Amino acid sequence: MTTTYNCTSDDQRTEGLQHAQRAISEKKCIVLPTDTVYGIGADAFSPLAVTLLLASKGRSRQMPPPVLIPRINALDGLATDVPADARALAQAFWPGGLTLILHAQPSLDWDLGDTKGTVALRMPDDEIALDLLSLTGPLAVSSANRTGQEAAQTASEARLQLAESVEVYLEGGFRPVKGTAALPSTIVDATSTPFRVVRQGAIELERLREIVPSILGFGETLGAEVPGPQAEPEETASGDAQGDVSEPDAVEQGPAADIAEPGAPVQSKPE
Repeated sequence: MTTTYNCTSDDQRTEGLQHAQRAISEKKCIVLPTDTVYGIGADAFSPLAVTLLLASKGRSRQMPPPVLIPRINALDGLATDVPADARALAQAFWPGGLTLILHAQPSLDWDLGDTKGTVALRMPDDEIALDLLSLTGPLAVSSANRTGQEAAQTASEARLQLAESVEVYLEGGFRPVKGTAALPSTIVDATSTPFRVVRQGAIELERLREIVPSILGFGETLGAEVPGPQAEPEETASGDAQGDVSEPDAVEQGPAADIAEPGAPVQSKPE
């Protein structure tokens, strides 16, 4: 039976987190708040649970979900050959609105979809999400909406779209703050050099370049001039380059040249 918990109440929050943990262990889906929008989550290591998550959204395996982690040191357990610059970005912007695409650990027994050997990782800046992740471990999490519909900014909005396909809804109020645009996370492909932004979102390009000056912005090519960290901000950093924020994490994973919606050159719908 589907249950919603008001996590602004301490008692309901404790009960809701415990129920959500049980649901994850039973390979069911849950809805949780994050620092961007609400997400639908499932056990990242259960192919059945991930299949149910994708089915709930009406999504194919060509758009595998990213994985949320509770702490930075989980990075090495899920990714391999992590570049020093990727670690520096994680240290600077986690928890927060940055997703890193890295080479997945080949020894892990999981099936997130057609990832081409990569995994998209993020540590969210949300207390409820981090508390849940500390109980469950890494979760495959996609935006809590049917594909093509508006991203949910409350659990009640998510329930209108996902209904009984989700076991537990954790309501934590508006994400982000009511009246604030639902910016997606910025996605950086760190599987090749130079790194490049494949979706512009919450973390501006100029801030990324303060850590990794050589990073390519969304739509930039290797032959283009890349400004240093002191360059003037690009007007598109928080404008049209964000794309459609109705689909927070719909970015196909794979080698840098392949990270795009099928048929698109670089970017798909955002988180």
